[in-house]
Amino acid sequence: MIGDRVDVALCREQLRERGRAQVADYLQPPVAERLQECLAHEVPWTLAVRDGTGARTIEHAAYAAMDEAESARLLSSVADAKGEFRFAYESYMMVTAYQEGRDPDLALHRVLEVFNSPQYLAFVRELTGDPRIRRVNAQATRYRAGHFLRYHTDAESREGRLYAYVLNLTRDWQADWGGLLQFIDGEGRITDTFLPRWNTLSLFKVPTGHAVSLVAPWAEQDRMAITGWFLS
Repeated sequence: MIGDRVDVALCREQLRERGRAQVADYLQPPVAERLQECLAHEVPWTLAVRDGTGARTIEHAAYAAMDEAESARLLSSVADAKGEFRFAYESYMMVTAYQEGRDPDLALHRVLEVFNSPQYLAFVRELTGDPRIRRVNAQATRYRAGHFLRYHTDAESREGRLYAYVLNLTRDWQADWGGLLQFIDGEGRITDTFLPRWNTLSLFKVPTGHAVSLVAPWAEQDRMAITGWFLS
């Protein structure tokens, strides 16, 4: 599953020096192609939002039934806040769906099985240089025009989050389409930006301040990824 060109030593060096890294050609090409097809055509997406009432999920049937005007009003209401943590993006919670036996033929379930296999866990411990990693959490995400994820740090004491990852599966993403993973310091300054490059793993230590910038209305594709955390 893992590509032959992954530079483990470089990833470990970047994590040690900067607390973040990007790993190109992460999956074998046929695997990346198959997952891109799954995300584009097979996933029953829900809409994850956090608005003035808190975080909630609009389930697939209700979300699919929304017309363009309803969707625009919802996104506008979610974004209508200053200084508050808000988000809106399409989501498929892989762990929950797997545990509940939903969509059993979906390729994402095989990914979750691989991610928590002894072989893969040994690999990510080598990739990060961190022997504490014991589990991998995952969800599929799709950001479309108007979607975003505001500043947060991923800090969470209950799950044991050690590293956040984003496995990007959209080709030829352009910087002015938005959807950029931006790292933000304690004074609100952007210190680094990761473009969501095809078949590239973005990886960073938790806690780290970051955000996903608003996807522009002229974006020609959807920003698709598998994302989650390496857990202790």
